[in-house]
Amino acid sequence: MHPTKAITAAVAVLAGFLVAAPASADAGLDRFYDQRLSWTSCDHPRLDPLGAECAVVTVPLDYAAPQGKTLTVVISRISASDPAQRRGVMLSNPGGPGGAGLDAMVDVREAMTEDVRARYDLIGMDPRGVGRSSPVNCGWPRGFGLQSAGVDAASYAESVAQQAELAARCVATESERLRHITTRNTARDMEVVRAALGEDRISYFGTSYGTYLGAVYTQLFPERADRIVLDSTVDPERYGPVGMVQDMGPANEAAFDLWADWAAGHDGEFRFGADRAAVRATVLDLVHRASERPVRLGEFELDDHIVPMVLFIGLDDPRQYQQLATQVRLLLDAAEGAPVQPTPELAAVLDFMLAARPSDNSAQMAIMCGDVDAPRDPSWYWRNIEASRASQPLFGAFAGNITPCAFWPSPIESATVIGNSVPSLIVQSTGDTRTTYGGALAMHRALTGSRMVTLRDVPIHSIYGRYPNDCAYAAVNAYFRDGTLPASDLTCQDDPGRASR
Repeated sequence: MHPTKAITAAVAVLAGFLVAAPASADAGLDRFYDQRLSWTSCDHPRLDPLGAECAVVTVPLDYAAPQGKTLTVVISRISASDPAQRRGVMLSNPGGPGGAGLDAMVDVREAMTEDVRARYDLIGMDPRGVGRSSPVNCGWPRGFGLQSAGVDAASYAESVAQQAELAARCVATESERLRHITTRNTARDMEVVRAALGEDRISYFGTSYGTYLGAVYTQLFPERADRIVLDSTVDPERYGPVGMVQDMGPANEAAFDLWADWAAGHDGEFRFGADRAAVRATVLDLVHRASERPVRLGEFELDDHIVPMVLFIGLDDPRQYQQLATQVRLLLDAAEGAPVQPTPELAAVLDFMLAARPSDNSAQMAIMCGDVDAPRDPSWYWRNIEASRASQPLFGAFAGNITPCAFWPSPIESATVIGNSVPSLIVQSTGDTRTTYGGALAMHRALTGSRMVTLRDVPIHSIYGRYPNDCAYAAVNAYFRDGTLPASDLTCQDDPGRASR
């Protein structure tokens, strides 16, 4: 499979924006570190009821040229509940990459015991290029930079063309800023935030991609790290638009089997089939039918690029099994020609993926593509997709698909090599569909001062603040409260009686 002439032209345009890596700069940052913050109302429906305040932090666009242009980063602060016990600040990131984090600590705070809330000012932050922080907006016609390659070579050719178009739009609209929207620069922004807050060190809670950001911060500024918790952890050696996404394929196939077992047990309601194999056959047939004739669901049309993504989004939490089954039933009915409207939950997903509402997620690609280079040859991805179909019939075409990063300007800095002894606590489920258990083990090995809490046999992504578990929550709260890591790695089970599935 080879790119079309249009794609070749787009690549040629993009090549003009390739730049050399910047020289290191360790001077000229005092004006950022010493800035005084002005705290005001956040004007945010989730933060305002908690009495949170927000501030704007100025950071350099390019840390190698700190006298040049600047960006603004918006942070929030939920003050420690007991000033007498206050220990310091806890920064955070909710993942993505590209997730807005201004209100990230609202849900995390619910998992904290009162004696943890008493100790920290909880700091939310929209990373550079995201949300209220000088946002990247490439004007994409759709919202999401990841999709399935589809069922055949013709579908893959469509995907190649679409991904090249997304990259070209970003270069056209965000060319000057694009190469500076990176994890390393966000970690440097965190260091500016720390200094502007007047703190010697920061504690940190990050989930999903936020674990990689936290690890990069500890690598760049180890002496500034206090108590670090990394929940649902990225493999630091496979982070980026290729390896990290490839690892999602087998994990999602396994999670699909669990969901298929559940759906087979509810065959009287959903009619997908009475066993796992029948459910799988029904869904694969739906994907192939969508490739021949897109499924019409209200205002939306779902083809073989999008139907697998509905399943991918729904499989990251076992409590969503019934909701996902309802969505698949709607898709099957629509494929039969029934006039079907999506549920509000499904409409929100489709709005984001297909209509770029409320906005596109181009910041996600800006960060990943700016961090790690990707192979440029479309035929390389096609070979991987075809090789994966036997073992990953539903998700191999997603996990191996080409992304906009194949047509992106090359990163201006090398990816961060993670390897340090900063103490940290890693929390991970064995069934995570987004950041796999093997990836968490790799992060654990790279962070030699870490301990690991494993939640067994639950296919959940993000635990603390999202999926209550007495054992895991107790370990995190003890560490944040006392600075005490478990004496050895810890294994937790799902809470008795939890209706996980």
